[in-house]
Amino acid sequence: MRVALLFVALSLAATAAGASPKTDKVIESVRLPTGFKMELYTDQVQGARSMALGQRGTLFVGTRARGGKVYAVSGTPGSGAQPTVRTIATNLNTPNGIAFRDGALYVAEINRLLRFDDIEATLDQAPQAKVVRDDLPKDGHHGWRYIAFGPDGKLYFPIGAPCNVCNEPKYAVITRMNADGSGQEVFARGVRNTVGFTWHPTTKQLWFTDNGRDWLGEDAPPCELNVAARAGLDFGFPYCHGKDIKDPEFGQLGDCGKITPPVQLLGAHVAPLGVKFYSGDRFPAAYRGDAFIAEHGSWNRKEKNGYRITRVKIDGTRAVSYEPFATGFNRGDDVFGRPVDLLMLADGSMLVSDDTSDAIYRISYAMP
Repeated sequence: MRVALLFVALSLAATAAGASPKTDKVIESVRLPTGFKMELYTDQVQGARSMALGQRGTLFVGTRARGGKVYAVSGTPGSGAQPTVRTIATNLNTPNGIAFRDGALYVAEINRLLRFDDIEATLDQAPQAKVVRDDLPKDGHHGWRYIAFGPDGKLYFPIGAPCNVCNEPKYAVITRMNADGSGQEVFARGVRNTVGFTWHPTTKQLWFTDNGRDWLGEDAPPCELNVAARAGLDFGFPYCHGKDIKDPEFGQLGDCGKITPPVQLLGAHVAPLGVKFYSGDRFPAAYRGDAFIAEHGSWNRKEKNGYRITRVKIDGTRAVSYEPFATGFNRGDDVFGRPVDLLMLADGSMLVSDDTSDAIYRISYAMP
């Protein structure tokens, strides 16, 4: 009965002006634990993907949609007022990855890394981008990037496998480099395709999601949440999936017993993307320090899986359970939204990007 009461249906009207029918459908369909609500912040960001917050409060959003746009959203989430949405770059090559540091916005295309200096002072007329690197792999398959600056001040930058499963030594890695693009080095290997990572607020260790390979079955292999406690670890791709599933074609390349296993196995084909720890003080105490994952959803499973936000309970530095948090972005084959990235705000709320409904949502908690 307690579990049934926990996931009470929340049917809420979007508070932002100009809500579209598709975002209305998401709002009325999503289910959250008691006391939580989800509201629309904006539905004017086509193909909303990765998010980064500027030092003056500007929300920057990368995309994979046609047109290669990067957006800047100015406003106060939760105020009910419609924010100002600006397009600050167009015609880029899948600018999924974005990061903000020292007043500059970094944008990762498939083949280049760009930097927009002093961007928040020039939102109405964005400056010409400076090319930091233009020698990155050009492969489109898993070529879109997720980027972020780590506690060490370096920019972390994945290079996904250019295939479903293959042995390409220069791929399936997470690299890191200096902010000027110099000093690139491999930080972790055996990572098929991570499109979301963050650092533990206490240990400062890198936690990242990884998308499992396809065509091993409806329920195998699991997708993964991993922890890189230090540089130089191997997470098993392409020869080992999950903790101990040997690949039928590449299994001879390594020993599953010697890899760094996932800290938490996730659902098969759920396509986990953004991951963030909850460090605010507005969610109930039981949620604080837990990890939240945006699961974009399966594309080739007979019965769709994912299309939700999940919660991984953390005990100290260990993952101890994995459960749904926000569900209802789909109903069977009828897909309303697909969560991509998460961002924790200073007011204790959580932003969620959705590239299917072209929207940014805000999840908050109020004592019922």
